[in-house]
Amino acid sequence: MPIDAGYAGRAYPPTAPYLVGREHVRDFASAVGATHPSHRDPEAARQIGYADVVAPPTFAVVIAQAAEAQLIADPAAGIDFSRVVHAEERFTHHRPIVAGDEITTVLHVDSITERAGLAMVTTRCELVDGAGRPVSTVVSTLAVRGDGT
Repeated sequence: MPIDAGYAGRAYPPTAPYLVGREHVRDFASAVGATHPSHRDPEAARQIGYADVVAPPTFAVVIAQAAEAQLIADPAAGIDFSRVVHAEERFTHHRPIVAGDEITTVLHVDSITERAGLAMVTTRCELVDGAGRPVSTVVSTLAVRGDGT
């Protein structure tokens, strides 16, 4: 089934709040090799002005991918995840993510273009804190191979 290009321009409802946990930040920092003490030690984070441990910048992708799952799981969209290759990821950070944040995300499908059996799906996730203030914008492009590729 081809991808439904009519999904371009769609915005999904806000996700349930994602509670950023201290241990998740520590585990992510270890996984990506982020060594700054503020990623693991609340006191080190407080010394540089944060309420708790600070997530590495790419942590935003964890939250964004949870929101992107809405599109992938929508059978009418026509995206076969087994045929997806991650093509690009861009971050615009409005402030660091800190343990204790409750982040809600709105997923936007910005564009879908198809050429020679390959669909490029660009999504944008707007992450906001509990007060509705911007935290990060994550733009992802997925390359989805067609049945014949």
